[in-house]
Amino acid sequence: MSKSTSKLAVPIADDAAKPVGLTAAAGFQVGVRRTFPVSREAAWSLLTSPQGMMVWLGKFQALEFKPGTTYTSKEGNHGEIRVVKPGEQIRLTWQRPGWPNPSTVQIRLLEAKTGTTISFHQEKLTDIQQREQMKAYWEEAADHIRQQLAAD
Repeated sequence: MSKSTSKLAVPIADDAAKPVGLTAAAGFQVGVRRTFPVSREAAWSLLTSPQGMMVWLGKFQALEFKPGTTYTSKEGNHGEIRVVKPGEQIRLTWQRPGWPNPSTVQIRLLEAKTGTTISFHQEKLTDIQQREQMKAYWEEAADHIRQQLAAD
């Protein structure tokens, strides 16, 4: 057996035991991406509207997307907006009620051949269960965004 074949045949113990989504620097992370047949401007407009925020962040009368803005939704989700690049990116801390620590959520709007890809990425999750919970949450949010964009 050649050297390269033996490397493929025998997994490294550390890699084999590492759970899905675990990183050395950011704890557990998860990402969900969906492409929608709309412009980035239309996607941004929906995500930052009260109707769109209700899908991914929580219920608000209004929220100013500006770095340094702190927020608390009616559901108790809270955190601080860190980065805002209109039409491109939102980065914020996000902590749900009952969570011991905040996570970091980043939303990016990427140009795609058929419209706009909305990418949800969340890191600093505490364990695999929280990761799986948030994976389902972001997939459901993407499905609701699809429904809202189709209705417009």
